Amino acid sequence: MAKESFDRITHDLFADEVRPGRPKSNPHSRQVQLKINKQKQIQRDKQKGLKRIELKVDSQLFEILNKLSKEQDISRGELITQLLNAQLN
Repeated sequence: MAKESFDRITHDLFADEVRPGRPKSNPHSRQVQLKINKQKQIQRDKQKGLKRIELKVDSQLFEILNKLSKEQDISRGELITQLLNAQLN
């Protein structure tokens, strides 16, 4: 009987074959896992009453925001929230 490389049903023929990588620990593909995790994150944010805002800024402003957030030891999103609150109040 010939051994076909795509035949994974006959385990005894492949007993000494070493397959690279660690075994799958999740039945879903990586793409599906990312989609599920993003949905869970959106649900958590909704429960906290958070809304998503997207904005585009030039690289110079981006670097300034990064620098300020590191100096204050907060996330960039928290810094932007503080700046918006200070401007609106």
